Amino acid sequence: MSKPLKQIHLAAHFPGVNNTTVWSDPAAGSHIEFSSFAHFARTAERAKFDFLFLAEGLRLREQGGQIYDLDVVGRPDTFTVLAALAAVTDRIGLTGTINSTFNEPYEVARQFASLDHLSGGRSAWNVVTSWDAFTGENFRRGGFLPRDERYSRAQEFLATAHELFDSWSGDEILADQDTGAFLRHARAGAFAHRGKHFDIHGRFNVPRSPQGRPVIFQAGDSDEGREFAAAGADAIFSRYSHLEEGRAFYADVKGRLAKYGRRPDQLLILPAATFVLGDTDAEAGELAREVRRRQVSGATALKHLEFVWNRDLSGYDPEGPLPEIDPLVSEEHISRGRAQVRMYRDPVAIAREWRELAEANKWSIRDLVINNGNRQTFVGAPATVARTINEFVQADASDGFILVPHITPGGLDPFADKVVPLLQEQGVFRADYEGTTLREHLGLAHPDAAAPAERAAS
Repeated sequence: MSKPLKQIHLAAHFPGVNNTTVWSDPAAGSHIEFSSFAHFARTAERAKFDFLFLAEGLRLREQGGQIYDLDVVGRPDTFTVLAALAAVTDRIGLTGTINSTFNEPYEVARQFASLDHLSGGRSAWNVVTSWDAFTGENFRRGGFLPRDERYSRAQEFLATAHELFDSWSGDEILADQDTGAFLRHARAGAFAHRGKHFDIHGRFNVPRSPQGRPVIFQAGDSDEGREFAAAGADAIFSRYSHLEEGRAFYADVKGRLAKYGRRPDQLLILPAATFVLGDTDAEAGELAREVRRRQVSGATALKHLEFVWNRDLSGYDPEGPLPEIDPLVSEEHISRGRAQVRMYRDPVAIAREWRELAEANKWSIRDLVINNGNRQTFVGAPATVARTINEFVQADASDGFILVPHITPGGLDPFADKVVPLLQEQGVFRADYEGTTLREHLGLAHPDAAAPAERAAS
């Protein structure tokens, strides 16, 4: 008996200006004006995507003590943008990254519960931690939290937020005009939490929202991150876009769920994916090479090389050979606020490997960064891209993808117009929304509220 076809989940990520976008393209629009966000969200909704995703940066990244050129656009506040998008969309989920290291549970729970009400049950929270004191300098407590405690705080933060969401069961409001009774009982919103990181009690002032709780996303790839997702997340972002790597990650994370009393279908795995479409596969391949060259200018290539070398390389010719000098190994790094630097644990060995690669292929610095960095995940004619996406999902390498176009806000339109109809024809993607909440889009059950006696005792 053949295995039934899995339904594909699709989402759209509105990127900031970075090396995945081509901000200089005449078709590119603002990355901060609301009209760009509105166009992007409406396109995703027209294509029946599950949700729109906003990342968040709490500090502009620096290189050599100066703001990195590709980051100067800034990062608008997540909640402000999502609340505004709730007013101009009807069904698309609204997912935002909010940091658990420098915020407080009551504030964040209140904001997400409010967004869930405003949007009619479409909110989602990507729970992240901050790994560096550099980001923490923007906050009163700075980088006070030891790195080995960040997931401990995040776990308690999320558990505390759930207690706040569950302090209302949803049946407290009577609003009986005849008797004048508004609440069924006076314990509505009561909470008390005492733990290692938080000691709070009082009344949560936002009634139970349509989803009960926002959908919870997690993005960490470390062992602690995978465990955190298995314990309590509804979806986890993945950086694995190759089939075998994706299948290994999928099996590992899904295999952790049973010990938490959870089923495999209670956690979705969604890698980020870029794409380039053409009328033919050959045309798309040529366009992808051009896009990548435009994403990596000479100046950008040198900046990327500095991530490994930890030196000022501005005097080098990006069209010339790689530096013969070795990287500077130090706790102090020329690039601050960029998570990529953590990937290069042995920079001297990586520099040696890159020199050998460049020499074998006769690559310049820029050529190396273009060919050795992030490439487009899906490249081809619409039929090829649709087929490849479906193969990934049916092979259990993912449950779907979060698409990141290289042009904003209009870069998602070709995918919506040309690829989505093909997936619909194959019967692996919805023709229309069947529900109104994000939980319904993702096939997730509505969380059961804690019983009143349990809430009173908490």
